Amino acid sequence: MTTVDEPPTDSEEADALTIGRRIRQLRVARGMTLDDLATAVDRAPSQLSMIETGKREPKLTLLRSIAKALGSTLDAVLEAEPLDERATMEISLQRAMRGQTFQTLGIAPFRIGKSIPDEVLRALLSLQGEIERLGDERSATPEEARRANVELRHLMRRQDNYFADLEAQAGAVLQAVDHPGGPLTQRTASDIAAQLGFSLHYVPDLPPSTRSVADLKNGRLYLSSTVPAKGDSRTAVLQALSSRILGHSEPRSYAEFLRQRVETNYLTGAMLVPEAHAVGFLRDAKARRAISIEDLRDAYSVSYETAAHRFTNLATQHLGIPVHFLKVHESGTITKAYENDDVNFPADRLGSIEGQLCCRRWTSRVVFDVPDKFNPYYQYTDTGNGTYWCTARVETSSEGAHSVSVGVRFDDTKWFIGRDSTNRGVSRHAVEVCCRRPPSQLEAQWRDQAWPNVRTPRTLLATLPSGSFPGVDTTDLYGFLEEHAPAS
Repeated sequence: MTTVDEPPTDSEEADALTIGRRIRQLRVARGMTLDDLATAVDRAPSQLSMIETGKREPKLTLLRSIAKALGSTLDAVLEAEPLDERATMEISLQRAMRGQTFQTLGIAPFRIGKSIPDEVLRALLSLQGEIERLGDERSATPEEARRANVELRHLMRRQDNYFADLEAQAGAVLQAVDHPGGPLTQRTASDIAAQLGFSLHYVPDLPPSTRSVADLKNGRLYLSSTVPAKGDSRTAVLQALSSRILGHSEPRSYAEFLRQRVETNYLTGAMLVPEAHAVGFLRDAKARRAISIEDLRDAYSVSYETAAHRFTNLATQHLGIPVHFLKVHESGTITKAYENDDVNFPADRLGSIEGQLCCRRWTSRVVFDVPDKFNPYYQYTDTGNGTYWCTARVETSSEGAHSVSVGVRFDDTKWFIGRDSTNRGVSRHAVEVCCRRPPSQLEAQWRDQAWPNVRTPRTLLATLPSGSFPGVDTTDLYGFLEEHAPAS
């Protein structure tokens, strides 16, 4: 069988470096030059230099000759520990220069000469260690991501998913461009950009890892000239501008990254569906007992998901209606969740809902099997914590179909269109086994005969990428800006 030579491991590399440093120190202690030692062992000085710098591991016969020429023993040369602190630092720095941190920063390896003070070596090693520590902090594990999601959801619940400061900022931006309320047009989005010092440029070669690119130097905002899947180019403009309005900087943790995304999406929604205008619209609908997410969507020309999010922002604060929201992937995995109406969603030991399987009998799963994709689907679901009513729709994205649903407690159903639905379900997912276990007969027949390959949205498994702009290929980004920058 053909084998592939593997690169030396860290421990093997450390041995070569340690042996090389020990040979150098024994040679210097005896007052020998590299040429002297090379002559004594009948080797070229360049070959011995490679050995002393750890770039080549000498054979045992050559090591014996070197040890004899240095008046030492083979055991002394092969000692595991370096001779002194200086040698330890040199070895550590040389290993660091061959590692990922130096390569990522684009720092070329350099020769560690005698003239470099010990203090400089200590400083370089400290900086390298701090960079690696910060990199580890920034790379959120799945557990850290779940904790961050839980903490953020608790904050949203405490505030009924209503953030007055973001509403005020959205209002100030819209007032500055004299927006009268109602649907926000593409021209108004351009006016907001101009108000913030940006001109809009639609290009066919936007870097694949970006939704938009802001050229702060030249006051340009680049967006894709391709019509988005949902047909709403305003969202990309407003999301890009929201980050500038909020003064976001590079996130230092996954929790901050997540918070920034939530703030950006909230502010974007607040500009697309202005509070000052939408509250009157919703109060009128409540008075007529005709609240509808579809009507809110159509009144402001937004996506169903944006309308659903926006409703959760305003429903409790202005209408006195506690609500819940779910976004579920077609695989059954919950990707987004919010509730302040005491509904019991499945959660892991950390309290995280995202990433859990939604009950097959809950509206958010049932809607995938409903043939009618044009009209909204309504359902009452009996749970271990009372009866809830939900309205749901299925939307498609680059990662497959998702259902988006908004629900309320039974007592609040009277305010909504769709309350006369005859669709009923029973879900005990949060308090009992319910559908989490298949029928015993099926399980007995197939448990040892099945091996599925899970289909889960990749965003649930990803950690926060490192870099100045998380998840963005900066080589593509800077090359794009250089190509599109206006001539001096």
